[in-house]
Amino acid sequence: MISVGSIVEGTVVSVMPFGVFVDIGNKQSGLVHISEISSRYVKDINECIKKGDTVKAKVIKIDDAGKISLSIRQANEEKRESRPRAEKKERGPIRPAEIDWGMSESSGLSFEDKLSRFKQDSDEKMQTLRRNNDSKRSGGYSRKGSHSF
Repeated sequence: MISVGSIVEGTVVSVMPFGVFVDIGNKQSGLVHISEISSRYVKDINECIKKGDTVKAKVIKIDDAGKISLSIRQANEEKRESRPRAEKKERGPIRPAEIDWGMSESSGLSFEDKLSRFKQDSDEKMQTLRRNNDSKRSGGYSRKGSHSF
């Protein structure tokens, strides 16, 4: 018996622009809407799935008329969640000196020195931005001596 939440395997019997129909056995079929094919945006369904493909899908709805709605996307998400995660190594707290601050040339410096260098670089960049902004406000260039063509 098929119930909402169960994972079923079936064969794609029909591909439509809005989704695919999947034969799940026992003379039953379900619809996988295009939005439930993948976690990514699907522009052309034919690029993702073909007639005859075997798929695993999660039953997400069975309406009063017995129509079955399926989701390949949710079945794949469940599969990812059920995988055992790699065990994390037990470590103490991370010290600031252990963090890579993206300043490879300053890797031998203390945290305070790195912070000071970052602040100095940041101040220089802000001054450059202010100068560029001020020059835009004042017109940026002089029209004196310009030639008319």
